[in-house]
Amino acid sequence: MSEHLKKPDWLKIRLGGNEQFTKTKSIVESHCLHTICTSGKCPNMGECWSRGTATFMIAGDICTRSCRFCNTLTGKPLPLDPKEPANVAESIRLMKLKHAVITSVDRDDLPDLGAQHWVDTIQSIKEVNPETTIEVLIPDFQGQYELIDKVIKAAPEIISHNMETVRRITPQVRSAAKYDISLSVLARIAKQGITAKTGIMVGLGETINEVHTLMDDVLAAGVSVLTIGQYLQPSRKNIPVTEYVTPEQFESYKSIALQKGFKMVESAPLVRSSYHAEKHV
Repeated sequence: MSEHLKKPDWLKIRLGGNEQFTKTKSIVESHCLHTICTSGKCPNMGECWSRGTATFMIAGDICTRSCRFCNTLTGKPLPLDPKEPANVAESIRLMKLKHAVITSVDRDDLPDLGAQHWVDTIQSIKEVNPETTIEVLIPDFQGQYELIDKVIKAAPEIISHNMETVRRITPQVRSAAKYDISLSVLARIAKQGITAKTGIMVGLGETINEVHTLMDDVLAAGVSVLTIGQYLQPSRKNIPVTEYVTPEQFESYKSIALQKGFKMVESAPLVRSSYHAEKHV
């Protein structure tokens, strides 16, 4: 059964533990911040935190959606923390980040779905860290262009929105997001002249041809940066892994994507959407 697939040797994870890892952990915790590194059980947390980088997760740590691949808590979120934008900006200053990556939970409970909180966070980062470039990994905002445009006008260098998986599997693993709505979000970003980025997981039962079709779909939407990584089951309650894709297949995906016209492609078993994000500016 797929639940009991043994992890191959190429999925060995580097653990953190150096002085920089400890410092990063201290800064995040002392400012009462959340990171997708911990909430999402990211396999690269040790590597990234050890070199002083982290992906901040704003708007709390409880999501209004319950996607089957995700380990983030689901339920009724707490009210937004008005101090969070300033705390994120100050943490970025203390960490001396040249490039900051911000994501969030979905906040379908809020009238503006959290859009203004996104704007406040981006503006705070720019005020405190004028030399720092910013990448935001946004939710779909239910496809509402006026909310997406608010984030676009805040002018981060890169706006990312993850497709997560191929069209056929999307309804099985994403609780509310729709494949075509995600494509429309990416197209809206690219149309405004901002670098559009997306990421997918493989190992959920997709075919190679379906991955190639997704590449064509997001490229047509204007996406220029693509990340591809292995899905890893965070817990028993999440959807199981169907297949551990070989490093050779990841290399093939990267080669095909570059041939199709993507400007930047990260494709390897442990790649996540924010992995080596500083290279994508």
